[in-house]
Amino acid sequence: MVETNVHYPTDINLLYDAMRKLITLLAELCDRNGASDWRQWAYNVRHVKRLMRAAQNKKRGKAQSKERQEQRQGLIAKAHEEYLAVAQAYLNKAGDTLARLAQQGLNSPWDMVMKLQIEGFMDHAARQIDQTRRRVILGEVIPHEQKVFSIFEPHTEWISKGKAGVPVELGIKVCILEDQYQFILHHQVMQQQTDEQVAVSMVREAKKRHAQLSVCSFDKGFHSNENQNALGEQLGQVVLPRKGKLSREAQQIEQSPEFIKARHKHSAVESAINALEVHGLDRCPDHGVVGFKRYVALAVVTRNIHRIGAILWLQEQERAKRKRKYSDRDTTYKLAA
Repeated sequence: MVETNVHYPTDINLLYDAMRKLITLLAELCDRNGASDWRQWAYNVRHVKRLMRAAQNKKRGKAQSKERQEQRQGLIAKAHEEYLAVAQAYLNKAGDTLARLAQQGLNSPWDMVMKLQIEGFMDHAARQIDQTRRRVILGEVIPHEQKVFSIFEPHTEWISKGKAGVPVELGIKVCILEDQYQFILHHQVMQQQTDEQVAVSMVREAKKRHAQLSVCSFDKGFHSNENQNALGEQLGQVVLPRKGKLSREAQQIEQSPEFIKARHKHSAVESAINALEVHGLDRCPDHGVVGFKRYVALAVVTRNIHRIGAILWLQEQERAKRKRKYSDRDTTYKLAA
């Protein structure tokens, strides 16, 4: 899992991010076009932030009695209502200002780009206001597919891995295919995809460059009946453990020496994952999903180059070792340097 460069998201801090950006951009656009609507933009940003902090702090109470808990819930709802009311007022004002500037005429390309950016942040703000009101005031549960976890990196996904100490990670999963010599043959950014959805495409794309690929080992999460059949057509041996209780035929397959031998080698891919993370692929600093995919691809290329360097270094060490071993012998020939 490769993390995106985002902070931990909540509905109110995402709303603040959107309001901060649209206010500052709109103030700059007004200044470029001689309008004075947002001359107090710095105060406006502080105003929104102060209300956000007030809403955050109301959540930190630890009331034990039912009466105190109900009172605390009322204070939380009130703080959120004030926050949302001010954000909505600024959002309405932003819409009026943008419409007036557009009517006056935004001729320069940069002004048009800024207008599109402001409209994007206005959409983010409107969504966060709606979801916050539904969740806090109306008590609704927001469906996961409606949530956005960063307004700057909207491709960010909420990944619950269930690991101790790291229950949730924010980013995108990346699947890699490594050979027996520790070179990464293929990778795929799994945007809105699960493991079983990429198994066949990983093998198919790898075989386009490496036609000799005949055996591939997968984790149990890649299993599906469709994948078992499709991979069987692509590979000579499919090492894909099945989920659940095994049939007698499946037990015979997974207990065969060839299957067990390939499974024992599967854990070596963890070293490639660790090497990628250690050398910079734990978090992607690039912006946008295109930048994310480019950064991952360059990291994979770098890992393969690093592996070539390690092989050459080991060969050099072995030559130096042989040279030291035979340097004291009286020979009629010299070892090649």
